[in-house]
Amino acid sequence: MRLIFKILKWLIIIFVGSSVLAVAVYRFVPVKVTPLMLIRDIHPVGSDSQKEMQRHWKHDWVSLDRMSKWMPKAVVASEDNRFYTHHGFDTTEIRKAMEESKNGGRQRGASTISQQTAKNVFLWPGHSWIRKGLEAYFTVLIELMWPKERIMEVYLNSIEMGPGIYGAQAAAEYYFGCTAENLSKRQCALIAVCLPNPIKRNPSNPTPYLNRRASKIMHYMAL
Repeated sequence: MRLIFKILKWLIIIFVGSSVLAVAVYRFVPVKVTPLMLIRDIHPVGSDSQKEMQRHWKHDWVSLDRMSKWMPKAVVASEDNRFYTHHGFDTTEIRKAMEESKNGGRQRGASTISQQTAKNVFLWPGHSWIRKGLEAYFTVLIELMWPKERIMEVYLNSIEMGPGIYGAQAAAEYYFGCTAENLSKRQCALIAVCLPNPIKRNPSNPTPYLNRRASKIMHYMAL
């Protein structure tokens, strides 16, 4: 038993040390590849054409100051309107989601941009308690070690925005034939409203529902 505890202790020390080092490095170094990119490459989803796109994914890192000013505003308005005030976890949204579930309403997530960034960069997709626990751990780390602007920059460069499309630059080029810097306010809103289901939603060919959602997001972006 003593040997087992010693091995576990060293495994924990190695894990904590390597994870802290990785978060420290990514504070300054662009994230070129994420676990989801590799997973989608090996196990693509969707139609045959979408699967082919995922095997030849597009990802071009650009700094936050080379993106349209509307891009971060759009994802905050759509995904996490308390991003700049919470410390990684939106307790208000968590309580709302729990109340809705308890009262028989639809189950919905309450993940913040920080949590999604932690998941995208360091973990795999899934809903197990182990993965959620690791997500919380990495969320705490990036909130402690990265400023909000860096979290936003990494998020907007790593998030899946379509089949094989990762980050704002690749999305701008693929959907609108421009750079991330030249995205319009509405184009940013359309990209943002497609994030909950980027495989099925297309910002360059929005449904009436997505157009209504984008208009609503644009209203909040101006506040």
